[in-house]
Amino acid sequence: MTRVLILGSGPDVAEAADWTRAPFDLIVAINNAWRVRDDWDIHIYPTDFPVDRRPRDMHDHQRIVQADDYVPVQNTYGGFVYAGGTMAFTAGYWALGALRPSLMAFAGCNMVYPASGATHFYGTGTADPLRPDVTLRSLPAKSARLHVHAARQGCTCVTVTGADSVLTFPRATPDVLPTTPAPFDAGLAAQADAMEARLDYVVPSGKYWKEEDRFDPAQIDALDALWLGAVS
Repeated sequence: MTRVLILGSGPDVAEAADWTRAPFDLIVAINNAWRVRDDWDIHIYPTDFPVDRRPRDMHDHQRIVQADDYVPVQNTYGGFVYAGGTMAFTAGYWALGALRPSLMAFAGCNMVYPASGATHFYGTGTADPLRPDVTLRSLPAKSARLHVHAARQGCTCVTVTGADSVLTFPRATPDVLPTTPAPFDAGLAAQADAMEARLDYVVPSGKYWKEEDRFDPAQIDALDALWLGAVS
């Protein structure tokens, strides 16, 4: 019964800075979020994450997860085109496959960015999930897909910070965490699975942008609609 707290870089992640660790067994920090609190266990980041932003000193219990670790796990869940090519989802799928948690709580991963002021807990940054990318046409749909895959493993996904979110996960607080996944429509999820198999938008290397010309946005939108419908 492993409960995992996943930290992103949204301004609201500051809410999690002083939480007691007790509700969670492991803390996964994405990109810069290792700076939010020093008791993180796993730092996950993409290949292009700047070296000068990585932690220099680590405790014995802390470890790094990079592309060589998360790409194979992501592929077991269908790959980046279907999962969504941004690190919040990548971290979620990696944790789901590698840690086999009973719960994943997402903090600072709401992917809602103010028009002015701080966009991230450390100030103003680039809103990676909002970049033009065929895999990120519907962020809610991608979160719905993760919700379904997690629920199939008996894992609950929740969001635990912020007032607004593109994530479709139920809301929770660290002191009241659900013990069972929210329901989903198994029939629509099965249709989405079948459509993914038919489209075969799989890129084992993880470098889907090198093959983007073969992905039809209209088909991706139709697939996203199925995943969204499965959790509506």
